[in-house]
Amino acid sequence: MTRIFWDTNLFIYLLEGSGEPLRLVRNLLNRMIERRDELLTSALTLGEVLVKPIEARRRDIADQYERMLTSPGVRLIAFDQRAARVYAELRQDRAIRAPDAIQLSCAAAAATDLFITNDDRLSRKTVPGVHFIVPLERAFL
Repeated sequence: MTRIFWDTNLFIYLLEGSGEPLRLVRNLLNRMIERRDELLTSALTLGEVLVKPIEARRRDIADQYERMLTSPGVRLIAFDQRAARVYAELRQDRAIRAPDAIQLSCAAAAATDLFITNDDRLSRKTVPGVHFIVPLERAFL
């Protein structure tokens, strides 16, 4: 079993996406289910995916996201003391924005094998505690 951390955008593609991003995320999720991989994300992801539905007064979509991210198939990682230490190290690189550093530090604190994002800039970063960082289109399991 591999511990795979999804960045926020993958969940958005899954619920609201279309075309190639949706196809890639569905294929990835199906492959993860077949392999019995563990799906991780941070509590920040939940907050990020709720912003637009709440702003648009789309309680139905907000509820869908909340159910998906708190389901037994997803492990929500908290930003805790261990993650805060990694965060402080990552923020020394000013090219990493604060939300990205939170995501990466939560992934590192959870000893993640694979971090998948749609932000290609992050795939060039090295984060102790995260074995591989790859963009969605290169996430072949």
